[in-house]
Amino acid sequence: MEQFFNDYTLRTVVLGATILGGVSGVLGTFVVLRQQSLLGDAVSHAAFPGIGITFILTGSKVPLILMVGAGISGWLATAVILLITTHSRIKYDTALGLILSVFFGVGLVLMTFIQKSPNANQAGLDSFLFGQVASLVVQDVITMTVMGAIALVIVLLFWKEFKLLAFDREFAHSLVLPVRGLDFGLTTLVVIAIIIGLQTVGVVLMSAMIIAPAVAARQWTDRLGVMTILAMCMGALSGAGGVIFSISAPNLPTGPIIVMCATAIVGISLTAAPHRGILWQWIRRSLQNRKLRSEAVLMDLFDLARTHDSLEYPHMERALRVIYPQTGTLRRQLSRLEGKGLVSKKENGAWALTPSGVQLCHRLVNERIQ
Repeated sequence: MEQFFNDYTLRTVVLGATILGGVSGVLGTFVVLRQQSLLGDAVSHAAFPGIGITFILTGSKVPLILMVGAGISGWLATAVILLITTHSRIKYDTALGLILSVFFGVGLVLMTFIQKSPNANQAGLDSFLFGQVASLVVQDVITMTVMGAIALVIVLLFWKEFKLLAFDREFAHSLVLPVRGLDFGLTTLVVIAIIIGLQTVGVVLMSAMIIAPAVAARQWTDRLGVMTILAMCMGALSGAGGVIFSISAPNLPTGPIIVMCATAIVGISLTAAPHRGILWQWIRRSLQNRKLRSEAVLMDLFDLARTHDSLEYPHMERALRVIYPQTGTLRRQLSRLEGKGLVSKKENGAWALTPSGVQLCHRLVNERIQ
């Protein structure tokens, strides 16, 4: 903690990565809910040629100027995608893949041209591919903060509209809302989140910062507001944690470590989140299977007892072994039923239903009939 407050570079980098993660998490929530996960990848790659064109035209490597060029390029890509999907039969995911490939290819051609040019100022532009978070300065963090704050304020102002767009686009049409304009506006906000992250994690990895926090948050809740807050916190944690981990050992690239932290949070969420987590699903299935096996033994005792005058008529364990040849499994189920007070073991070793067990069997029979 003392190092954080005393080290200017570390403080600046951590703040920048935290802001990036928080903004990306909020906007990524809507991207994931609208099933447009490839959008972040397409826009981030589409922003790459904007950096090259801006440098060719201005000769400047000032991050703000390059970010403007990247934003224009990304915005143009979203406009082209919208035109393709609106005026042709090409599906949305196909249009995204097409624009991703074309724009990124143009970006690589431009970068190759710039690297071979005699301009001595061209060094370092390729860092936008994988990011160079250590190069962040206070002015960059301020720019990221302002742009991120604008995006978040717009999300708050149009919260209901964006929520409706994410869950029921047809209903939004029926309310005569400008669905296409809202769609384009939300995509523009995603462009903003991407361009402020290019310097931090780069073109190739930026899509992970859009998708991963939202995917992780989705595992913990069914409420949009809670999911958005969780995604923002998880994104911020990924950014700050990635920077701290990257400085803990020499020669660790910060951008990829940030993405790995986000991926680790996704893995934990997929495993341990209640209701959706793999671990809890396995536990619920195991408990359900155990319950079904116990009920099956109970009902078999009930069926045997119905052939006698009393439903609490005892039966020897060997009679049940005809149905359940695995002795260990049968005894475990009988022990569980005995522990619940549904069966009792007589002195001669026979098993009989208790009044509670008979009552439960009647209820199970009625449920099956219904």
